[in-house]
Amino acid sequence: MEYIYFEGKIVPEDEAKISIKTNSFHYGTAVFEGIRAYYDEETNKMYGLFFKEHYQRLFQNMKVLNMKIDESIDELVDITKELIKKNNIKSDIYIRPIVYFSDLKISPKLIGYKAKIAIYTYPLGDYIDINQGVKAIVSSWRRLNDNMIPPRLKVAGAYVNSAFSKTEAILAGADEAIVLNEKGFVSEGSAENIFIVRNGKLITPPVSDDILEGITRWAVIQIAKDLGYEVEERHIARTELYVADEVFFCGTGAQVSPVIEIDHRKVGDGKPGKITKEIQKVYFKAVRGKIEKYKNWVIEI
Repeated sequence: MEYIYFEGKIVPEDEAKISIKTNSFHYGTAVFEGIRAYYDEETNKMYGLFFKEHYQRLFQNMKVLNMKIDESIDELVDITKELIKKNNIKSDIYIRPIVYFSDLKISPKLIGYKAKIAIYTYPLGDYIDINQGVKAIVSSWRRLNDNMIPPRLKVAGAYVNSAFSKTEAILAGADEAIVLNEKGFVSEGSAENIFIVRNGKLITPPVSDDILEGITRWAVIQIAKDLGYEVEERHIARTELYVADEVFFCGTGAQVSPVIEIDHRKVGDGKPGKITKEIQKVYFKAVRGKIEKYKNWVIEI
């Protein structure tokens, strides 16, 4: 039996139900997070990755949507740990907290409603190929901008934009999409941040280019700098993707995923690049608590 945290208590999954009339179901006004916890077979322990940081971002997203819940950030961290223990999980998992307006009313607004939170888990290995690399296309769908539906928010309705671009990529025979913003600069993947490598330097779009302010993105920047690489946050033109030495996606789901082809052009030699693999190696040790410098990233469960 699987347990879920639902509107104030941990209950069996079949008791965690919302009504068809739930307001956020109709208008996409839910905000959510994607969090990972990793199982380490050597120590037989679970390690929760960036739990507090994810809930801090969730609260920032809630603020923009005028949402308030009864639970605090620290309480949600403890609830998530308790949920993992209750489910007796011994594998890598994805954790989905979602905050929504639970009112059974029909009106698209962000005031006068009560927000509630649910948290559930499910097993998740690699969201996209982290070893052989992925093939991508530049999508014809543009990224939403901050004055439409802010991409820095993980708001449910915004992910229709991601679904359009991801579906287009799959139908074109690719694995993933790269999305441009309204000014024509590279923004991110359908649901991942993006880095390119040119002449030994890592380059990634700034937060002002309509990207999610990624927690994994931040971690990759720290790892790269600690490895001695320069990291630059700036606009990236579309054709820079074609001449880059390496390209990779990153995110809670994507982790660190090399891109080996874009728009039918090989990236570098068409194989995962040296710097990408180096960052990957450090990242996967860090998320299982094996690097002292990054121990503060994880919570032992």
